[in-house]
Amino acid sequence: MKLVSVKRKTKQEKRFTEDMGILTTNVVYIQKTLLNILPIKTVHKYRETYYGEVKDCDDCRLSA
Repeated sequence: MKLVSVKRKTKQEKRFTEDMGILTTNVVYIQKTLLNILPIKTVHKYRETYYGEVKDCDDCRLSA
């Protein structure tokens, strides 16, 4: 059994971009976990656009 492992989790979130307005998209979180249970750190998060491109989540912010 490994002490530290990497997991991927997909969540649906509402994002806001100035061009498109409010956008509901799937966001993939890559996290380091301890004993495959406790999340330690989020390594990266990204989303897939309507056209199939993969983008970093820094270019849009969470909507209120």
